[in-house]
Amino acid sequence: MNTKANAFSKVPEVTVLFWVMKIMATTVGETGGDMVSMSMNLGYLVSTAIFAVVFLAAVVIQMRAKAFHPYIYWFTIIATTTVGTTLADFCDRSLGIGYAGGSSILLFLLMASLFTWYKTLGTVAVDSVSEPKSEVFYWVTIMFSQTLGTALGDWTADSEGMGYLGGATLFVILLAVVAGLYYWSKISHTILFWSAFILTRPLGAVLGDFLDKPLDHGGLNLSRYMATGILLLLILFCVRFFEHRAARKHH
Repeated sequence: MNTKANAFSKVPEVTVLFWVMKIMATTVGETGGDMVSMSMNLGYLVSTAIFAVVFLAAVVIQMRAKAFHPYIYWFTIIATTTVGTTLADFCDRSLGIGYAGGSSILLFLLMASLFTWYKTLGTVAVDSVSEPKSEVFYWVTIMFSQTLGTALGDWTADSEGMGYLGGATLFVILLAVVAGLYYWSKISHTILFWSAFILTRPLGAVLGDFLDKPLDHGGLNLSRYMATGILLLLILFCVRFFEHRAARKHH
């Protein structure tokens, strides 16, 4: 890892806690997105418009920050997951594109974003995210990955008939494979990072659906408000842990 770049990076160090928080953030994106679009009956289009404004505001605040701030960063991540949830649902369901079609289009957009980023700056490594141009590419790429993950999670759980637990098991296995390749292969760690980053989103999508969908649909039928609130509290606890650990490192 480029130590000099990492010292000025606007994104967190990639640790086990990072991945735990990423999965929780993607799960709360699913429950929170469904809470606004379904429980509040605002619909997918209006909910997407609301979350898009929140997402853009969060990105602006994140980019104006001079250094990495965990609260700002994770709020922006959650903003991408909620808008990704409602946007994917709007495209797949309201526009009738379908999960397979939506996943294919979003995968193309994601790969195009990464390709353009690499061609423009010569790297897509996260420790290089330290100035406005790389931050724009970073958040656009994340936006596409979060939206793709929602469509992909729904596709495996619903269209392919795997159910929520079956879909979660599939994505956990795929993440374990990526982790194995990280430790025991020579494949680029940057490629493996983005592979894992993308796969955590459909995992969060099916976990979120498992929490709040009705019992006869294979879910636990928890209140979307309760599930979202609990997950947000857990994320806040982890952010506090991040802060204390960073403080200890500087003393």
